[in-house]
Amino acid sequence: MKIKSVAVLGAGAVGSYVIWGLSEKSDIRLGVIAEGERAERLKKNGCAINGKTYHPEVWTPDEAHDVDLMVIALKYGSLEGALESIQKVTGEHTVIMSLMNGVDSEEIIGRTVGMEHVLPALIKVASHKEEDGYHFDPPTTLGIIFGEPSAPFDSERVKAVEELFADTGIHFRFTEYIQEEIWCKFCLNVCSNLPQAILGAGVGCYRDSVHMKAISDGLKRELEAVAQAKGIDMSKTESSSGRGSAVPPSARYSTLQDLDAGCHTEIDMFSGELVRMGKELGIPMPYNEYTYHMIKALEEKNDGKFDYTGKEELTWSK
Repeated sequence: MKIKSVAVLGAGAVGSYVIWGLSEKSDIRLGVIAEGERAERLKKNGCAINGKTYHPEVWTPDEAHDVDLMVIALKYGSLEGALESIQKVTGEHTVIMSLMNGVDSEEIIGRTVGMEHVLPALIKVASHKEEDGYHFDPPTTLGIIFGEPSAPFDSERVKAVEELFADTGIHFRFTEYIQEEIWCKFCLNVCSNLPQAILGAGVGCYRDSVHMKAISDGLKRELEAVAQAKGIDMSKTESSSGRGSAVPPSARYSTLQDLDAGCHTEIDMFSGELVRMGKELGIPMPYNEYTYHMIKALEEKNDGKFDYTGKEELTWSK
């Protein structure tokens, strides 16, 4: 098996890393899946990444049908609406890699197109958007981790993806413990992404505040209890799996970036999903319940729900 065509669904912070890494590869066709105004904008403006503009092809889902590899790099809230497009793109031999956050995107995609198409994966890249496009630091980016969910682990498609990435700038690693790796990434997102989003401070807050560290540790304990109940042994992963890409103390992860931009976050996929699993398993989740409601309230604040300018009616606490 040789990968000769790659389609990227989602050309944001995560998709930009893939586009950047594969754009100089001359022996493949690289395209971004888009329709309507977004497609026209991509055709005209390209993808601005690390100060350079790249011009991958732009394909409709029908035009991308039967690509060798489809990389899904959407925000979680966009996945349900994209399932029809994913189904159109998927051909008999299409391999799908989801680089989305969370622990259930593969399952959702697999229910639509069949799990046999899905090669489980995750990405660790500290990417952020500025006025001139998306930026990340290639040398310190940990990159893409992927692997088969069960033996044989050295499958033809694993070898094909390794060959695809081998002569690019993309950092990658194959693992025999991909589910455990995905949960380690999930743990990083919940414990490092969420508390700083409530505080509105850079990641240095975990180093400099015992209170922020206590909140992060509380979230982690709850997540580990759920993982253990599900038979996920995160200790099987490599030592590097417990950390993200190196960043300065001022760095703001994706949830805080979303709030800064006035957007809704992926909190439903983080603490929301953990609370749901905790209820199913009978595991108390007080830290995650509080975090979920706080970030939902911050979304409401961004939506203007608490703008009381000109409203003089009296109220009181209940």
